Formats: sequence, structure tokens, C-alpha cells
Amino acid sequence: MTAPAIPPARLNPASPNQREAARDHVAKLRQDGGTYRSIAAAAAVSPDTVHRLASGRRRAQPGTATAVLKVTSRTLQRARLDATGTRLRLRALHVMGHDADRIARASGISSKTIRKLIRGDAHTVSPQLRDTIADLYDMWWDKRAPGRTRFERAAATAARRQAIAGNWCAAAALDDDLLDTPGYRPSHDWKPASGTGAASDFRPPGLRHRKSRA
Repeated sequence: MTAPAIPPARLNPASPNQREAARDHVAKLRQDGGTYRSIAAAAAVSPDTVHRLASGRRRAQPGTATAVLKVTSRTLQRARLDATGTRLRLRALHVMGHDADRIARASGISSKTIRKLIRGDAHTVSPQLRDTIADLYDMWWDKRAPGRTRFERAAATAARRQAIAGNWCAAAALDDDLLDTPGYRPSHDWKPASGTGAASDFRPPGLRHRKSRA
């Protein structure tokens, strides 16, 4: 005769104080640049769990709240990437006349974030953001911003002036093998670049095509 199955023990949800502390901690981590995905990866839980915890729609288990509370900004830094390559790509696009607003429209990233990266105020980026900017860079690195209207021409002129004032390096003089190395600094200063034609308005492709040089 087989013994009756023993039902699994019911897990008690985290206390209201634990849930509130975890929710406040997630908010602080997001202010420090973390995303639901990076926080979840560091806590070894699902992004949906972190999102529901942050929104108050999930009665978290004690282990989940504890795992989230153990995540620190330093832990998240390891889940993010150095912003050097992204910053240099954005600046090189300015040399070609692509301003922050045009880049933002094409990439789906806010112009505020783009400007923060260009200034060097952001030191890390998510892998998704890095890849998105890299895709756009690969499409536009040798293409001029279009000048079909006076507004486009004015924006391109302003972007080029910003690149001149910042002494930003054009894409052709960047070393692709070192571009994403933390602390990499181009060996060349600003030089004018005319490119090979006008850039398209399409979004970056999902499949990245690395730029080729003669």
C-alpha cells in the first residue's frame, strides 16, 4: 500500500515591510540606471517578477524580496557595458550631421538619453542600447544626414558644429577593434567627412552588418 502524497508546503508571502522595502529598492536601482531585466538577472528571478514587485501587483515570496534586496548598484554595473564605444559612435554620427533628435527618432531611444551619452554623463549602457546604437552606426557611419528641407539642413549644420566644437573623431578614423574597450581614446581629432551619400530613414536592422573599410 503506497503512502499518501504529502502536499508541498505553502510558502508564506513576504511581509508588507519586506515588500515595501524591496519595491523601494527596485526604484532606487532604476534611478541608478538599472532596468527590470538587469535587476532580475542580478537577483536570479524573472523580469516579470521584478516588474510586478515594483508595481505592487505581486505578493512576493520572502526569498524573492531577499534576493532583490541583495542587489546593489555595483552588482548591476557588472550586468551593464562600458559606454565608451556608444559615446564615440554617437559623436562620429554628429560629424556626419546626424543630430541627437534624428538619432533618437531612428533608434527609439529618448533624445535626453542620447544627449546624456554624448556628453559623457552616462558611464554604462545596457547591452540592448549598445547594440541598437551600433546597428544605427553601422548603417549611417559613412552617410550624410539628409538635407531635404531647411529644418533638416539646419539640424545637420548644428550637429556638425557641435562635432567641431568638441573635436570629435569621424568614424573612418576610429579603430573598430578597440572601439568598445573601456577608456579607448581615438588617435585622431576632428576632420571633415562628406561620406558616400545621404542616409536613409529606416530603423537599424535586427541583423547587424558590420561596416567595411577600404
